[in-house]
Amino acid sequence: MSRTRTPELSWAREEDEEWADAVLVRLVLDEDAPSGFADEMLVEAHQLVAEAGQPAAEVLGDPAAYARTVASERVSERYRARIDTRGMRPGERVAASFGTLGFLLFAVFGLYWIQDGLWVTVAPSSLAGFAGIAVGSCLGCLAFVARSAGLLRGMWGFLAGAAAALIGGIALASTLAEDRLFRVPAPVLMLAGVGWAVGAFLLPDTRIDRWFAPGRRAGGTEGGLEGSREGGLDDERWLARLEGLLRGRHGMKAAEARGHVREARQHLASAEGSAAGSTTGSTTGSAAGEERAEDVFGDVEIYALRLSEGPRRQQRVTRQKLYGALTSAVVFAVLGADRLIDPEGRSMGWVAVYVGAFGCAAWTAFGEWRSLRKQRAAGASGGSGVERGA
Repeated sequence: MSRTRTPELSWAREEDEEWADAVLVRLVLDEDAPSGFADEMLVEAHQLVAEAGQPAAEVLGDPAAYARTVASERVSERYRARIDTRGMRPGERVAASFGTLGFLLFAVFGLYWIQDGLWVTVAPSSLAGFAGIAVGSCLGCLAFVARSAGLLRGMWGFLAGAAAALIGGIALASTLAEDRLFRVPAPVLMLAGVGWAVGAFLLPDTRIDRWFAPGRRAGGTEGGLEGSREGGLDDERWLARLEGLLRGRHGMKAAEARGHVREARQHLASAEGSAAGSTTGSTTGSAAGEERAEDVFGDVEIYALRLSEGPRRQQRVTRQKLYGALTSAVVFAVLGADRLIDPEGRSMGWVAVYVGAFGCAAWTAFGEWRSLRKQRAAGASGGSGVERGA
């Protein structure tokens, strides 16, 4: 899709402008449209409305329904197969996660400046503890990126590394001396956080996407959606990749994802049996009749997308948001309680920050819980409780 900014559109009616704003919001937030797609669709809609001379709602219908229709018809499977439930590719996830770490670094030392003064004292113990937390946080972010890319084993590897970094940093912090090495102005560390955040958003997204896409580098066309027999995945790796994509990228529960993998495996076994029976007595029949999972089902990312689509997809997205909000609420509650209990570390500024963050996370969790209940009720009333694979 084009990344060129389109000129500002001038709508004849105020209600048409509101309609266009609603379509833009739905395309970006609900349909995860690629960059530039919403602008292109609004240019086309503006032309149709101008030619008809009637309100946009009468010509093109409800904005949410219009956004859903054009997204399903015009956004390719190639694009939708590569994004997760939050509408991001692995490269974009890395940039967003590391950018958030830079913002947190800026905020933490900004609050330190307000509460404790300009200078930050650095000792061997504090340096080791900070290094352990920094490395552990980066590896933790990469673990979530690996999961969203469908790499479950990679996720556990990054989590193990994050745990080792945190434990090692805490152990060193408790054993090293607390004598002052040097002092750093808090604004310098705040600027370091800004630089880290800016650098995160300058990372090469396309290259990072390839790092988190096994089997895409060898053989096949650009993007890895049409691999050759030499460059593609063998059956076991293809099936393992399918399960990882269903659980990680598309948020499907483990039992449901394994059920789809089991059906695919059974289909392959029956297809191999039929091919073997039809080629009996031929010296070259076995090689000619052998078909891999990639030959039968196609590209694993696109096949996983087709299996994940259906009425329950939005429920999975909402459930993931709910779990994330609940986790954040628990973390901020623990941090706030720790500040209140510890008389030496008590700081009303930090307590206020944690209480505010807890309130936002708890309110978000409540909203997602309500949305999930409504979606389940709508799915039950519509009789669409079972998703079908492609």
